[in-house]
Formats: sequence, C-alpha cells, structure tokens
Amino acid sequence: VVRMKNLNVIKHQMVPEHFIMSDEEVQELLARYGIELKQLPKISVTDPACKEIAAKKDNVIRIKRRSLTADEAVYYRLVIDTKMG
Repeated sequence: VVRMKNLNVIKHQMVPEHFIMSDEEVQELLARYGIELKQLPKISVTDPACKEIAAKKDNVIRIKRRSLTADEAVYYRLVIDTKMG
C-alpha cells in the first residue's frame, strides 16, 4: 500500500468541486424541491473530500461535476456521521 502525504484531494483533476452550503442556501434548496433534509442523498463525514473541506455532520454539500451533455451538473449531499450508524 502506497500512502501519499499532503495530498489535497480537492485539487485533484478527477475530484469535482465540493462546497459547504450556507443555512440559507439549504433552506432555498429544500423549498425549491419541496423536500426535507433527510431526503437528500448522503455522504460520509469520513469521505476524503468532506475531510478536506472540514464538513461536519448535517452540513449539505453542493458538488459541481463536469458533464458532456449539460456542461455542468450539480448534486447535493447531506453529510452523515457513519461512525454513529
């Protein structure tokens, strides 16, 4: 196993942009889609990208990915603490 020290996964070309959304942005997102926070897809607090941006449990992450058909696709994920089950 090769371990790389000081690797910033967020800067890697294959990792899409990850942003922690503000409370206001989250409320707008939930209202726009008429959903509750618990209905969002999940991402673990231990995910390397979450660690890099210092995401905490219950943060919502906006992920921007490049898309061949739409130029850019935006995804949202609720940060969960997988250590708690």
